[in-house]
Amino acid sequence: MSYTGNVSVGGPADTRELPGLTITKVSVGPMDNNAYLLRCTQTGELVLIDAANDAQTLLDLVGDEPLAAIITTHQHWDHHAALRAVQQATGASTIAHPDDASGLPIPVTRPVRHGDTISVGNTRLSVIHLRGHTPGSIALCYDGDGELADGPHLFTGDSLFPGGPGNTQKDPQRFDSLMTDLETRVFADLPDGTWVYPGHGRDTTLGTERPHLPEWRARGW
Repeated sequence: MSYTGNVSVGGPADTRELPGLTITKVSVGPMDNNAYLLRCTQTGELVLIDAANDAQTLLDLVGDEPLAAIITTHQHWDHHAALRAVQQATGASTIAHPDDASGLPIPVTRPVRHGDTISVGNTRLSVIHLRGHTPGSIALCYDGDGELADGPHLFTGDSLFPGGPGNTQKDPQRFDSLMTDLETRVFADLPDGTWVYPGHGRDTTLGTERPHLPEWRARGW
C-alpha cells in the first residue's frame, strides 16, 4: 500500500520509501504525537525525530540495529517524554537547538543552528530554525540534494500544521516571529510540492497551505 501518513495511537506505523531515505511515521500517546524514524537506504544508519513517548514502541521500530541520533524538534515535554529511556537503551547522540536544550531531560551532545546539516548515513537534513512556538524550535528538510522528483520533505515539529502555524499562546511577538520565519525560511525557499510531516496529526504540503498565509496573518494565530 502507498504511504498516507495517517497513523493513530496504538495503530501500525506507516513507511515511505524515498530515493536515499526511508521514513517511518508512528503516533504515540497520550497526545497523539508523531515520531519519525529515518533510515539511509545505502548505509542503513538510523536517526529518530522526536522520542515523544512510549519508549517501547520507538525501540521496537529501531529493532536490533544501532540508532545513531535522536533529534528533538523543540523543548515541550510531549516531544521528549521518551528521550531519556530511548537514549539510554541505544546510546544515540542527542541533537537539538541550543535555545531549547535547557528544557530537555538529558544533555544535548550536538547543538545545531539554522543552516546546519545533520547526516543520516549518506543523506543530509538541513536545519531550519523557526522561532515562536519555542525559542529553539527547528524544522528538518530532506531534499535529496535537489534530485527528488516530487520535491523536498520537511519535518516541522509543532511549528507548522495543516491549517496554520503552531501555538504561540496569543503572544503577538511570538506569533509574528513564527509567521515571519515560516514565510521567509520555509515558504519563500521551498516549492509547493514540499511534503510536510508535523509533530501531531496528518501530513500536508506547502502548496496546500501557501494560499492561506494571508488568512493566518490576519487572524493572528
